[in-house]
Amino acid sequence: MFNFRVLLDSRAFFVAFLFLFGIIHQQCIAYFSVFIKLRIILNLDFWTKTSGTWINIFSVLVGTGLGLLFKDRLCAKVQTIITQGVGLLTVWIGLSMANSMGQVTAGGIDGAVLGLLAMVIGGVTGEWLQIEERLTIVGDWLKKKFKGKGRFTEGFVASSLLFCIGPMALIGSFNNGLNGDNTLLTIKSTMDGVISIALANIYGVGVGFSALIILIYQGGLSLMVGLVANTVPDAENNPYLLIMIGVGGLMIVAIGCNLLELVKIRVGSFLPAIAIAPGTYFLFSYF
Repeated sequence: MFNFRVLLDSRAFFVAFLFLFGIIHQQCIAYFSVFIKLRIILNLDFWTKTSGTWINIFSVLVGTGLGLLFKDRLCAKVQTIITQGVGLLTVWIGLSMANSMGQVTAGGIDGAVLGLLAMVIGGVTGEWLQIEERLTIVGDWLKKKFKGKGRFTEGFVASSLLFCIGPMALIGSFNNGLNGDNTLLTIKSTMDGVISIALANIYGVGVGFSALIILIYQGGLSLMVGLVANTVPDAENNPYLLIMIGVGGLMIVAIGCNLLELVKIRVGSFLPAIAIAPGTYFLFSYF
């Protein structure tokens, strides 16, 4: 005798099986697509999209080595002149970057006011998070780990900020990640190499360890942009990036003031301002 219950149970099982198979198949396709994108970034394209970062790291390490080589061969007066020259150049670079805030307006509010708000809120946040102290702890740990001497921590922090906060680092990483163009980062590498010679002569081997920060920041940014290449806006004219660059320029000016010993500014505490700056633009643009 034919058992309809068995037939119904079989059909229900078959329908459930097809349903589960469809879900699993769909998820496999989604995961496979992600895998393919990651593979594109992590195989040969990995070197293309991060080539500028590796050139930058090499230039900083070579510059640091040359700075250490000539460190003991320069008299105190010459070292002072070098420090002042680098300080003046740093201030000029920072002011040039800060001018980008003048290209931004949001809801009738000038970009300079947006930058001021970002700096104030970011500075208070940085003090609350004790970023300057945490950076010092990292620098001191590296100093002890690798038996650094003198102004190791100060050199590590100053050079890391100087090499990573700027339009060339940001836009150059974007270009490198988007289409493999490392032109901007190559120009930046030349500048960083020359500056690292002077900084290493002032601060010592701590400058060379900024290459780790360059690897994490520029390399990570290039890879991230490469993954979301279709959603990245025009970097050179994007107001969110312009306000970030302007705020970063003010921090570069602060580094220059520290080099010139005009005043001691806790630059690390202002780091959150870079992330807060786009938020101020968004807030006044839409509210």
